[in-house]
Amino acid sequence: MDLRLTFNEDVLNYDKMRPTYIKDLYEDVIKFANLDSNKNALEIGIGTGQATLPFLNTGCELTAIELGENMAKFSKEKFAKFQNFDIINDDFENVNLENSNYDLIYSATAFHWIPQEVGYTKVFNLLKSDGVIALFWNHPSPANDKLNFEMQKAYNKYSPTQISTIHKFSEEKCMQIAETVSKYGFVDVAYKLYHQTRVFDAPQYMSLLNTNSDHRARQDETRILLESELSNAINNFGGKIAINDTIDLYLARKP
Repeated sequence: MDLRLTFNEDVLNYDKMRPTYIKDLYEDVIKFANLDSNKNALEIGIGTGQATLPFLNTGCELTAIELGENMAKFSKEKFAKFQNFDIINDDFENVNLENSNYDLIYSATAFHWIPQEVGYTKVFNLLKSDGVIALFWNHPSPANDKLNFEMQKAYNKYSPTQISTIHKFSEEKCMQIAETVSKYGFVDVAYKLYHQTRVFDAPQYMSLLNTNSDHRARQDETRILLESELSNAINNFGGKIAINDTIDLYLARKP
């Protein structure tokens, strides 16, 4: 099964549990792209629209691409009141779009699903001269190392080859991605980090895990046993788990 389609299986839970992004990030992208009602923007992998509203509120003409049929339908209804919004149910690799047409193309925690050469090359071609690419991801990390150690025991038991879905973030990765962006002809490449913290009880955290493709791809019996042990670990540490998010943003222009 295409793991990208696992996100399409439980749209309401995805919309409820997936993190949004902080205000400063949106403001930085909008300022860098000089985005306003005279501009065209494209969102790659809208999902259920966690990163969409601030861009729509600029008045720009926003087109979104979404592979999942249920997610595309959900987002179409979610933003139905916006006359400047359109959504295409297709994958970015194959969708037919007009070259040199967009002032901003952005993707929130989705661009890694696209083969690198295909993705960056197509974005470059779709952008106008001086158009902006904005890519950002969220990296969750445990606030309590002792709790994470206990949870890792459960992962080792039921998925010996897989580590926890939460991990420490390395800024070295930022430099690698910035270098990749430059390699495809973009200029004025920059990156910036943002931080936020989310707190969940055990049931909420299990709901969050079920928005992750690799977690949903497990056999039901294994997933249930794993979730039971993860929940027990959280409850043994006071019933709450704090997640520190590091959000990395990459901005660049087409010359």
